Amino acid sequence: MKISSEQTLKLDSWGRRAQSRAPVNVRQGDADALDAHHGDWMADTAANTALVDRALLARSDKILFIVHLALGDFTYLQSCFAAFARAFPHLKIHMWVDERRRTNNAADWPHLKKYALYDWLAECPYFDKVYNETYSPALYEASIQEARQQDYPIVVSLSVLDRHKYASLARKISPHGFVVGQKKRVRPYDLHKHLIYRKLDAFIPAYTATSHPDQHISDIYAGWFTQLFGIAIPPAARYPVLSIPAQWMDYARKQFAAWGFNGGTAAPKVVFVNAYSKSIERSWPLERVIELIRTMQRDDAWRDAGFIVNVVPEDLARARALFAGHDLAHTHLFSAEDNFFQLPAVLSLCKLIVSVETAVMHLANAVHVPVIALMRQKNPEWAPIDKHNSTVITVARRDDWVDKIGVDEVMAALAAQAS
Repeated sequence: MKISSEQTLKLDSWGRRAQSRAPVNVRQGDADALDAHHGDWMADTAANTALVDRALLARSDKILFIVHLALGDFTYLQSCFAAFARAFPHLKIHMWVDERRRTNNAADWPHLKKYALYDWLAECPYFDKVYNETYSPALYEASIQEARQQDYPIVVSLSVLDRHKYASLARKISPHGFVVGQKKRVRPYDLHKHLIYRKLDAFIPAYTATSHPDQHISDIYAGWFTQLFGIAIPPAARYPVLSIPAQWMDYARKQFAAWGFNGGTAAPKVVFVNAYSKSIERSWPLERVIELIRTMQRDDAWRDAGFIVNVVPEDLARARALFAGHDLAHTHLFSAEDNFFQLPAVLSLCKLIVSVETAVMHLANAVHVPVIALMRQKNPEWAPIDKHNSTVITVARRDDWVDKIGVDEVMAALAAQAS
């Protein structure tokens, strides 16, 4: 087990080059002006080697990005899209969100259709169109036909899984446009993939832990947009930001009041616990959450705390049955069943967030609430970016799953914070 509240992610190559530049005459602490100065310099040099030609961007009216986004991905990619929108305001940005859980099973469609990310994308002012009905094979094919009607001059796939399949999808959508995709090294005998990748006009090499040592995922994403478009996104602009609509902040305050948490004003300590991830290796059993709450309630520092346990909508019935058998004071189950913004609104009113390796730990940084993140060793680039507001507990061995982290380790992290 390793506990770290000071992540040792090094500055990326942008930062190292920027530091070598001559000083600029700005007020001390004016980080925005300094970033802009260095960003302009980087953009001037990177634009000359960008994969997508500036002349093509100038004469185009729209662009399609193909992604298979999780909430955590968009937490950091949104700054890249915002920077692109500022750099090319004449371009309409369309987004294809591919649902990798696509299925013919109609019973799964309701929760796939209500994927929380779609609510967030709908509030982003820089997207003119989002393809968000790809959760069934029939709708997927219909979306392809709709996209082909757009005659996109530029299509960019940012998909990092099954890269060759998304390269093929991009060319299918835009038979005559300029198509860029991610490309992974292909074995010489894998002729099928070689032929698919030949359909790309340009590509971004697949990133690996060895190719990007000590870089945060936000640095990698920013690097993609530099390679693609010559856009500079300075480190300070890569932190997650989240504008929560007023109606959902009102909802959260009313919900806190209903739970006896004083509506979020002068509230006791409220702890948000999330044990869910899309993959089982990054999840914590709910029984471990119950154990954590019991242990914290025996601790003088947390005896009077309130607890909110996050539950994904499709598992809510099982969670209710499980927690009904335990007498946990000041503990309430929560699920963002109506809208994505219910989640960050509730998070923003808490004093502490404990989360497994998933979007919640990044959203904690976005709403500036301290977080204890439970992580595997395999993807250090996905640690929360705000190192001063985050404590990361990692498993002991590289192949361990998150469920190997025990309640005693979380309590040790809490004790270290208090000392």
